[in-house]
Amino acid sequence: MEHCCSDSHHETKEINHSEHDEHNHSSQEGKSILNLFLPLLISLLILLSAIFLDYFIKPDWFLGWFRVVWYIVAYIPVGIPVLKESLESILKGDIFSEFFLMSIATIGAFAIGEFPEGVAVMLFYSVGEVFQSLAVKRAKANIKSLLDERPDQVTIINGNIPQTIKAENVKIGDVIQLKPGEKLALDGILISDGNSFNTAALTGESKPDTKTKGDIVLAGMINLNTVSLIEVNTLYSDSKLSKILELVQNATAQKAPTELFIRKFAKIYTPIVVFLAIAICFLPYFFVSDYIFRDWLYKALIFLVISCPCALVISIPLGYFGGIGAGSKNGILFKGSNFLDTIAEIKNVVVDKTGTMTEGVFTVQEVHFKPEFNKDEILKLVNVLENNSTHPVATAIHHFVGEIDHHLKLENIEEIAGKGLKATYEGKQLLVGNFKLMDKFGISYDTDISKIVYTVIAVAFDGKFVGYLTIADTIKADAEKAINQLKMIGVKTTMLSGDKDTVVQYVAKKLGIRNAFGDLLPEDKVEKVKEIKARKESVAFVGDGVNDAPVIAISDAGIAMGGLGSDATIETADIVIQDDKPSKIPMAIKIGKETKKIVWQNIILAFGVKAIVLILGAGGLATMWEAVFADVGVALLAILNAVRIQRMKF
Repeated sequence: MEHCCSDSHHETKEINHSEHDEHNHSSQEGKSILNLFLPLLISLLILLSAIFLDYFIKPDWFLGWFRVVWYIVAYIPVGIPVLKESLESILKGDIFSEFFLMSIATIGAFAIGEFPEGVAVMLFYSVGEVFQSLAVKRAKANIKSLLDERPDQVTIINGNIPQTIKAENVKIGDVIQLKPGEKLALDGILISDGNSFNTAALTGESKPDTKTKGDIVLAGMINLNTVSLIEVNTLYSDSKLSKILELVQNATAQKAPTELFIRKFAKIYTPIVVFLAIAICFLPYFFVSDYIFRDWLYKALIFLVISCPCALVISIPLGYFGGIGAGSKNGILFKGSNFLDTIAEIKNVVVDKTGTMTEGVFTVQEVHFKPEFNKDEILKLVNVLENNSTHPVATAIHHFVGEIDHHLKLENIEEIAGKGLKATYEGKQLLVGNFKLMDKFGISYDTDISKIVYTVIAVAFDGKFVGYLTIADTIKADAEKAINQLKMIGVKTTMLSGDKDTVVQYVAKKLGIRNAFGDLLPEDKVEKVKEIKARKESVAFVGDGVNDAPVIAISDAGIAMGGLGSDATIETADIVIQDDKPSKIPMAIKIGKETKKIVWQNIILAFGVKAIVLILGAGGLATMWEAVFADVGVALLAILNAVRIQRMKF
C-alpha cells in the first residue's frame, strides 16, 4: 500500500511493488492481532499514567530527567519502528517520507518540552498504521478464502489403487481418475477409450465435446459421463487457477488514475510542506520584534503534522484495495484498481451467450409426443436405448427421465453413424435420433424442423412417428436478474454469439435483451464492439471462451467467466467472475461505483479538515492536539470509511 511520499522510485518501477512501498505493512501482515496492538497498548498505558501524574496528582518526584525518561519510555514502543523506517527511507534516497515527517514532528515536540504531544502524535499515527494493516490483511484474507475453493485434490491411480493427493504434488506422467461431474485440475491426455466433456468454456461452442483415446483434455473441463483416466502432461503451477491466484496477487500493481495522481501530488507536496515549516520557524525572526524560537518551532511542528498528506496517501489506495477485497469476497477478481474506475463508468455491456448467459450443459426442454402413444413408456424405452451412448444428448435424456428401467429388454441395438440409434423391443422397431434417421427408415412426419429453435431428437416406434424432444443449453438461473439490474443502473446490453441466430434470438428474447446477433466469428464480435465504441460509449465485454479473447482485449473492460473460462480469456480480461454467475456483472459495476464514491469522500474529508485546522493554526488557535486530529484522526476516519466497503452487501 502506498503512503505519504513513499514514491521516489524510478518510473520503470511504477507498476511494481517495491520493498519500500510495502514498508512496515509487509512485516505486520504476518503478525497476530495481539502482536499488532501490544506496542500501542503499552505506549498508551505509559502515556496515560504520565498525563495523570503530570496534570492531576502532580507529585514532587515526577520532575526533571525522571519525567523525560517516563515519556521517552512511552514513545519507544511506537516511535522506534517509525524512526527505523525513516532511516531506511533516507538510505534508499527517499528523504521526504511520512516517517521522516512524523520523526521531525515528534522529536521536535520533545525538544521544546511538549512530551505528551510528541508521544500522542506517534501513538495515533501508529494506530492508523495498524488499522491499515488490518484492513489490508482482511482484504487479502477475502481473496485467499475465495481462491481456496479451487480444486486442490485429485485422485491418482497408483498400482491400480486409487489415491487422493494434493494437485500441486501431481507429477507429469501420473494418471488421474476423473469421476462424472468432477472438474479436471490439470491438463493431460485421455487414456480411456472415450468420453464426453463440458468444454463450452474452452471452445465457445454450445455442444459438449466427445473425446477419444489419445486426445488432449484441459484443466477446467468437466467429465459428463463415465469414469475417465487422464495422463498428466502439465504441472499444477501452470494451471489456469494458479494463474488466477498470481493475477490477484499482482492486482494492486495496476493503479487507478486518482491513485497515481495522489502519488505524484505527494511527491511534490511533501518537500514543499517541509520547507514551509522551516520558513515558519525561522523567517519571523526577521519580521517579528518579540521573536521566541520555541513558540515558532511549535507552530512549525503543528503545521508539519497538519500538512502531512497521510490521510490521502493511506486511504485512497486502501479504498481501492477495499474494492478489490469486496469484489473477491463476492467472487469477482479485479486485476487492478484502475479497472474499478473503468467499470464504474461503463455504459454498455456486451455478453457472449454460451457459458456466459447459459450453462453450457444440455437439458431436455420440451417433449412433443402424439397422444396415441404412452409418453412415459416411450420415454423409458428412449432412456434405455440412449444408455448405450456417451453423447451429451444421452446424458440430458437420462437426467430428464431418471433411472434406467432394467426390466425393459432391448435387442439388436445398433448405432447409425451421424443419425442416431436403432433397436428392437418386443419385436417392434425403436428409432431415436435426428430427422435424417426418420428419412432413412421411411418414417413420415409432419414436423417443420426449421421452426424449432433447439436440437431435436426424433422418436419412431413400430414404423410410426411418435414425436420429438427438444434439447437445449439451459439459461443460467440469475441471467434474467442480471439483465434487469443492468437496465436499472442505466447500462445497455447486447448479446453476441457464434451460435446459430435462431438460438441467440430466442435466448435474448427470454432475457429481455433487445440487441442480439448470432452466427458471428470472433472477428465479427470485434467489429460489433468497435461499432459501439465509435459512438464514443464505453464497453465492457463478458465472455468465457478462447474465441472471446480478441474482443475482450479491445473493450474498455474485459470480463471473463473464470469458473470454466479459458486461460487466454482469463489472462486477457481485466475482471474475472470466479463462479460464472451473470448477476456478478451488475455487482462488479456497483462495487466500482461504490469504491469511487468512498475514494472521493476521503479526498474531500482530508482536504476539508486540513484546510480548517491550517486556518486555525495560522490564527494561533490550533495546538498539537488539533494537528494530531487533522492528520491521524482524519487518516483513521478515512481508513474506517475505506474498510466500510468490505462490509457492504451488493
